[in-house]
Amino acid sequence: MKTLNHTPQLETETSARILKAAQRLFAHKGYDGTTTRDLAQAAGIAEGTIFRHFPNKKAILIEVATEGWIEILTDLLTELSEMGSYKAVAQVMRHRMLSLHENTDLMRVCFLEAQFHPELRDRIQSEVIAKMTDVAEAFFETAMEKGAYRPMNPRIVAQVFLGMFAVAGFSYTTLIEPGANPKAMQEIAEGLADIFLNGVLNTEASS
Repeated sequence: MKTLNHTPQLETETSARILKAAQRLFAHKGYDGTTTRDLAQAAGIAEGTIFRHFPNKKAILIEVATEGWIEILTDLLTELSEMGSYKAVAQVMRHRMLSLHENTDLMRVCFLEAQFHPELRDRIQSEVIAKMTDVAEAFFETAMEKGAYRPMNPRIVAQVFLGMFAVAGFSYTTLIEPGANPKAMQEIAEGLADIFLNGVLNTEASS
């Protein structure tokens, strides 16, 4: 009797298909509105195959969102490290906003579903946000040592910066109308960068 040979490459490709289908379905139908039968049909596999790769539907959601956050923040921090000057935050934010525009399904899952699943929030916080904050903290600490930014707690600055980026993500998925033009996203990016670099207090005004 001939047995099927499930090679590691084939298994990896199947997992990727499941995750890609899940990202699309969770974004458009919501996690609760998507069944494992829907996932299997979209991925072109038998429903039972899903459970060879993931223990349950929640595990798929956690994988999609966690990997999505890793991709989003890694791209952000990579661009930050390659920034031409410490004042070029607006350019970084503008590029990231355009990236959000190109990955709307991922944005919906990462920023919206995490609100309703505590275990997903905990996973993202422990495995993604905390590690990315460490990287951003080192970047801002170096900027302070070089005199580009005023001396303060670099970890707080890192947390504010990443939080600002999260606001940009929520703004795109909840405030900006579908099909918004790049100019609208650029305005948000530049506004956030200006607030981050200069604050909102008018230093020229008399106290």
